[in-house]
Amino acid sequence: MPVTEKENLLKTVRSLRWDIGDDLHDTLMTDIYTDANRISEKVISTSGKKQRFSWEGTLDRILTGRLTGIPVMLLLLSIVFWLTIQGANYPSSLLSTLLIDDIHPILKSILSTIGTPSWISGLFVDGVYLAAAWVVSVMLPPMAIFFPLFTLLEDFGYLPRIAFNMDNLFRRAGAHGKQALTMSMGYGCNAAGIVATRIIDSPRERLIAIITNNFSLCNGRWPTQILIASLFIGAAAPPALAGVLSAAAVVAVALLGIFFTFLVSWLLSRTLLKGQASTFSLELPPYRPPRILQTLYTSMIDRTIIVLWRAVVFAMPAGAVIWLLANITISNISLAEYIISFFDPFAILIGLNGVILLAYVIAIPANEIVIPTILMLTVLNLNISGVGSGAGVMFEFSDANAYTTLFSQANWSLLTAINLMLFSLLHNPCSTTIYTIYKETGSAKWTWFSTLMPIFLGFMITFLVTQIWNIFFI
Repeated sequence: MPVTEKENLLKTVRSLRWDIGDDLHDTLMTDIYTDANRISEKVISTSGKKQRFSWEGTLDRILTGRLTGIPVMLLLLSIVFWLTIQGANYPSSLLSTLLIDDIHPILKSILSTIGTPSWISGLFVDGVYLAAAWVVSVMLPPMAIFFPLFTLLEDFGYLPRIAFNMDNLFRRAGAHGKQALTMSMGYGCNAAGIVATRIIDSPRERLIAIITNNFSLCNGRWPTQILIASLFIGAAAPPALAGVLSAAAVVAVALLGIFFTFLVSWLLSRTLLKGQASTFSLELPPYRPPRILQTLYTSMIDRTIIVLWRAVVFAMPAGAVIWLLANITISNISLAEYIISFFDPFAILIGLNGVILLAYVIAIPANEIVIPTILMLTVLNLNISGVGSGAGVMFEFSDANAYTTLFSQANWSLLTAINLMLFSLLHNPCSTTIYTIYKETGSAKWTWFSTLMPIFLGFMITFLVTQIWNIFFI
C-alpha cells in the first residue's frame, strides 16, 4: 500500500475513533454477551424447573459482590501476609542460628587453622558468606510460605476473581485489570511480579504494570517495615496496643504503595504511555480443589528457588563491598565513614541520615540485607566497641532493647523511623528486579526509568514529610 494511502487510512481511523468514543471495546464486549444471553434464552428452556442451590454461585456473590468483593479480598490477603510474617519468624531464626551463629565461626576457625590471611577470611567469610547467609535466612522462609499460599489461591480459582474486583479501578487509572494479579505477586517478590506481567497482552499496559510493580512491598522489605514499626511506632502506644499500632503502620505503608500504583499508572497512561485501556474479558473459571503436590512443586521450584538463587548471586558481591568499605581506611578513617559524611547533609534534608542512604546503595543487590547493613554501618560510624562482631560484619540483635539503644545513640527519632518506612517503599528496585525488568522489556530506557522514578518519589515524599514535621512538631 502506498504511503499516502496509509496516511489517509490512519487519518480516517483517528477521525472515526473520536466519533465512536472511548468505550468502543466495552460496548462491543457488552453486545457480544447480550446476544449470547438472548440466544441462550431462546434455545434453553428453564420453565417449571426448580433451580438447585449452587455453592459456586453463592461463593461468587460473596467474592465478587459489589459490596463484599474488595473487603473479602483485603481480608484474605491480610491473612496470607499475617501467616507469612508470623510463620517465617521461627524458621528464619533457625536458619540464622545455623548459618550465622554455628557455621560462620566454624568457617573462621578452619581458615585460621590452615593459616589463611585475615583479609581473605574477612572478605570471603565475613563479607561474601554472611551476605548470602542473611539473604537465605531472611528471604527463604517468607517465600516458602507466601508462594504456596498464593499458588493455592491461584489453583482454587480465586486470583481471577481478584482481577475482576480490581478491574474497574485499574481501568480508571488507564491500566489493565490483570495488573491486580501481578501487583499481588509482587508482595512475594518484585522480580516474580515482573515475570507475571506476561499475562497482560497489551504491551503498553504490561509496561505500566512492570514500572509500578516496585510499589508492592516485597518480602525483602517486610523485615525493615516490621522492625522499625515495632521499635518506634509501637513504642509510642501503650503496651497493650503496641502490636496493633505497629501492624496498622505496616498495613498503612502497604496501602500507600497501592495508592502510588494507581497514581503512577494514571500519570503514565496520560503522558509517556498514552493509550486506551484494553477490554478485560474475563470468564471466571470454576472453583477447583487445590493440588497440593503440584502447588508445592510450582511454588518451591519455579518461584522460590529460582528467585532465591538470583538474590544470593547478587548479594554475595554486596557482602564483599560492605567488608571492603568498612576495612579499607585512609588516615585511619574507613571509606564507609567518608561516604556517610558525604551523604549526611542531603540525608538530613529528607529526614534520614548518611548511614541509611549508604546502606541502600550497598543493598541494591538484595533488600534483605538493609537492616544488617544499617546496623553494621551505625556501629562503625559511632565507633562503639563491643557491639556486633567487628568491622564489616553484618549482624542482628536478638534483643529489641539493643536495637533501641543503638538507634538512640545514633540520634534516630520518630521522624527518622517514619521516613525510613516510606523510603523502604519508595526506592529503587533490587538488582534482581532491575535485571528482570531489562530481560522482560528488552529496553535500557524503560529499565532506567523503572529504577530512577521510585527514588525520585522517595526523595520527594520524605522531603515533604520532613518539612511538615519541622513546621508542626519542632
